[in-house]
Amino acid sequence: MSRVFSGIQPTGNIHIGNYLGALKQFVDLQDEHDCIYCIVDHHAITVPKSAEELSESIMNVAALYLAVGIDPKKSIVFVQSDVPAHAELGWILTCSSTTGELSRMTQFKQKSKERESVPTGLFTYPALMAADILLYDTGIVPVGDDQKQHIELTRDLALRVNGKYGEDTFIVPEGRYMKSGARVMSLVDPTSKMSKSDENEFSRISLMDTPAKIKKAIMRATTDSDGIIKYDIENKPGISNLLSIYSAFTGKTVEALEQQYDGAGYGTLKKDLVEVVVESLAPIQEKYNEIRHSEELVKILKDGAERADAIAQETMKRVKKNFGLGIRL
Repeated sequence: MSRVFSGIQPTGNIHIGNYLGALKQFVDLQDEHDCIYCIVDHHAITVPKSAEELSESIMNVAALYLAVGIDPKKSIVFVQSDVPAHAELGWILTCSSTTGELSRMTQFKQKSKERESVPTGLFTYPALMAADILLYDTGIVPVGDDQKQHIELTRDLALRVNGKYGEDTFIVPEGRYMKSGARVMSLVDPTSKMSKSDENEFSRISLMDTPAKIKKAIMRATTDSDGIIKYDIENKPGISNLLSIYSAFTGKTVEALEQQYDGAGYGTLKKDLVEVVVESLAPIQEKYNEIRHSEELVKILKDGAERADAIAQETMKRVKKNFGLGIRL
């Protein structure tokens, strides 16, 4: 079976964009693939956080992994910093990357825009992300389509290293991108991606939001004035976003939804979407509350780290040998 790896930062406010663009795929893949899912806490410290906030967020995301349907008997679930090889390989790949390609990364340019100085980790973290993936001989990386640039960099680094140090050094992975709903947009500004960090809490729907808050966010969602329910990203980004979310949660095609709501008003679509989202998130929230503060969650993460570390050490033996690192007889 081809191996799958992906991870999510423990930064709070995990929203439906994260779920539809990545987490839902994680669950679907585990029946047919060897899956490894990580809480990437090293990435989280590129922006300063208190120890208490970070620790809480790590456990929250771990509980959400299980709540959405990831099965620790089928998949490995662990915390990145519990496997030291991530940082070790991250440094090796940082040395194999160039300042030019890292400076072209869209997320770095966005986060550093109009700032005189930013943490170095914001600049170099794509190399660590590549290490996360390559460390496990990953074949498939399920992510939202906004991560395509990072996957391409990972492939470029793998090919570069293989060409210089040996073709057996890394497996070159492929990205798997969800077509419908992969890029869920802000409910306030549908021309921008839904974001954990948006100051407007009604711009997103977090997985643990109450039904009342979900209703308020959707009913307030930006649309337009012509009243026609039609998928048209360029001219009707708000309605297109709502249709994409509806489609991703229900499995109905956008075309079928356009026919279903032909002649209906935006209010009708929004009210029905509220029901769809609330009903879809209810079992996730129930499972989350059941496991979040349990000893079982800690046990799963410790077991996952041990299993992940065993795989990572085998990769690092090969990488070090090919690079000429460490003691040799």
